[in-house]
Amino acid sequence: MQAAANPTTPNAPRPVTPLGIAVGHLESAITLLNQAANSPTNLSAEAAHHLQKAFDLMSGLDPYLEQTATPASAALTEIAERTHHEPWQAKFDEGETVRPLEQEMLSGHIEGQTLKLFVHMIRASRILDIGMFTGYSALAMAEALPADGHLIACEVDPYAARFAQTLFQKSPYGSKIQVELGPALETLERLAAHGECFDFVFIDADKQEYVQYYQRLLDSGLLSDQGYICVDNTLFQGQVYLPEAERSVSAAAIAQFNQVVAADPRVEQVILPLRDGLTLIRRV
Repeated sequence: MQAAANPTTPNAPRPVTPLGIAVGHLESAITLLNQAANSPTNLSAEAAHHLQKAFDLMSGLDPYLEQTATPASAALTEIAERTHHEPWQAKFDEGETVRPLEQEMLSGHIEGQTLKLFVHMIRASRILDIGMFTGYSALAMAEALPADGHLIACEVDPYAARFAQTLFQKSPYGSKIQVELGPALETLERLAAHGECFDFVFIDADKQEYVQYYQRLLDSGLLSDQGYICVDNTLFQGQVYLPEAERSVSAAAIAQFNQVVAADPRVEQVILPLRDGLTLIRRV
């Protein structure tokens, strides 16, 4: 059995990241399984070795990131726990929410800590959160704001907004958050009309409106000259780089968004393979 997986492409660089090594093991396993049907040797055991290695690398990554990141505050932990235990489907069935919601929409510990560090790094004092849900990302960013900092959070669902505001009250940073209820595009139009400007914008709302959010931010003056946009779900379960026939409607919208940003000479950007993809955009 091989101790490590290597790509089969001649002269290809040796994989050095957990994902790259896992892909190498999977590639080796697939090759062996394809050969097994016509070979009397015990290739299945060798293929199983590579599959196990790939599984270990992939399954251990997220738990390790959770263990080694700075722990979330008590208020953020409570938001996560309350969100996970809320019967979201029942709330929608009973008409308490205006759209289907699910606990998986929560940004979570690693992404929240990443956003918090971004806010610290650029010394942001004005933040816009497009798509608040239960407020995890909003509060994580608010925790990094200076004493006079302010965050405006957009949320279309009244139930989710009330849920978040109740939990904000348990944090000393919750008073920095202003919740704007209603469709995000309408909120952006109103904020632009009032001359609002932000140092940092986080987008995590209706995927089919991502391009419109982005264009509105750049065209209306909502994003400061030195501002940054951070966008969630830009890998969308990997569907954005799979064949188009395998993409959902939301995945197709994200793929289009990624293309729009990549082709826009006004910005520079990078997609970070964090959770479901996190794009960082800077105006040039």
